[in-house]
Amino acid sequence: MIIKTLCENTSVNEDIKAEHGLSFYLELNNGRKLMIDTGQTDLFYENAEKMGVDVSDVECLVISHGHYDHVGGLNKFLEVNKKAKVYVHELGFDDYFSKSSGEIKYIGMDKNLEENPQIVKTRGIFEVDEDIKLFSDVAHETPLPASNSGLFMKENGEIVQDKFLHEQNTIIKEDGKYVLFTGCSHNGIVNILKQFYKNEGRYPDFVIGGFHFSWKNADADADFSYVDEVGKFLLETGAKFYTGHCTGIPAYERLKEIMGDKIDYLASGSVETL
Repeated sequence: MIIKTLCENTSVNEDIKAEHGLSFYLELNNGRKLMIDTGQTDLFYENAEKMGVDVSDVECLVISHGHYDHVGGLNKFLEVNKKAKVYVHELGFDDYFSKSSGEIKYIGMDKNLEENPQIVKTRGIFEVDEDIKLFSDVAHETPLPASNSGLFMKENGEIVQDKFLHEQNTIIKEDGKYVLFTGCSHNGIVNILKQFYKNEGRYPDFVIGGFHFSWKNADADADFSYVDEVGKFLLETGAKFYTGHCTGIPAYERLKEIMGDKIDYLASGSVETL
């Protein structure tokens, strides 16, 4: 499997741009072409052209959850690709908000796209085919990332804390290996991995996605205790991790100290072969 990072908060060089968003292009060993998320704007498409990716050839797009930094490029995707099925959780088009400095801001999907014939709504465990599976309904056995606290949803006409029921994870099975894509891991990367184990009877071989530690800046005295606990658990799974976006550079660097070569960072323009 080849994984090309079309969009992430940082970039590998000046020619490939970055934004607060996430988008991956995948080319499987059997030639199938998929995408996970579309970033915040049309940037994923601009970078795709520079990286030799033809978005119109993509057969399947999975939307990890209904937040702007993962779905903002969906209009552009549907403009250039008329064949791919787009898998969105059935709650993905609900109303989602962020709160910063007392201001509530809508961060959900473009509702005009909900009736597009390429949209396929999912729930629970959803099999795309025998090698690609989606799952949501993650049990909250351990605490969720503290940075979730600024995220909200509308429920029965009221603004309440987001429950992240709209977040789904992608499993791709290839050559006997299991690859897990987690989007932002709002449900907690530990909880997601534990749910994966319950569903599959094993841990994945590779995990790609953000962990939503979300520190833009952190000094040497920052409390990394939660990150340390997560890092130790991740090591125990035996998987290889690739992260970025909402994990935050300070938290990634802390994880790198704990996990060594079991974790790496993906930026806009990154190309990895599993």
